[in-house]
Amino acid sequence: MILVDGDACPVKDEIYTIAYRHKMPVRLYAAGYLRHPDHPLISMVMAGDAFDAADDLIAVEAGPGMVVITADIPLADRAIKAGAAVLTPRGESLSAANIGGKLATRDLLADLRGGLEGQGLGGPRPFSKSDRSAFAQALERVVRSLRA
Repeated sequence: MILVDGDACPVKDEIYTIAYRHKMPVRLYAAGYLRHPDHPLISMVMAGDAFDAADDLIAVEAGPGMVVITADIPLADRAIKAGAAVLTPRGESLSAANIGGKLATRDLLADLRGGLEGQGLGGPRPFSKSDRSAFAQALERVVRSLRA
């Protein structure tokens, strides 16, 4: 099963395409309703707007044989600890080997942003076609490895 942190996920169409190809269920998690295909493989969980409600539901569901798609580093850490494979929407594979550094970087950047509020630091680079392609290739590899 593919579990998707859906509120800000830019690669839902790629997820659906790969899920259909491999007949793998997809469950979207979001605060409220997200438009999604009316297909037996696709389901949706509305978590409500409580802080981290969708993340908490994904973390409970995540486990071996599952893929979690998220850009949320603390959620990725929880999913990895539960035994799930984790990909970011840019196609980066997160694992026990690299999540510690990602968490430390995230915390450092949060501290820097807090101290430089109003300085126009900006956010991540814009999402590109190459990011979309890298994600599709990475998800295809992960799904194939789980099916092997």
